[in-house]
Amino acid sequence: MTPEEMEQLVLDISFAINKSTIALSQDEQRWVKMAIQKEAQSIELRKAVIEKTLSGLAWSAVVGLGYMLLGWATSHGYKP
Repeated sequence: MTPEEMEQLVLDISFAINKSTIALSQDEQRWVKMAIQKEAQSIELRKAVIEKTLSGLAWSAVVGLGYMLLGWATSHGYKP
């Protein structure tokens, strides 16, 4: 393939790619932006739920260990 043919091929490919792009209307662009925002909010909600669940589990573990320690202490002579 000669350099001229290669250059023509590149130009033809770039023209075909530019021609095939589809422009969205204003309503479609707004819908796409809202869909992206909704997905981002959904991800943030999942992160918040996971964070709160893990912190709740950590606190319940601390309280459980304290309750076990209190039970052990009362069975070994501690009188609250």
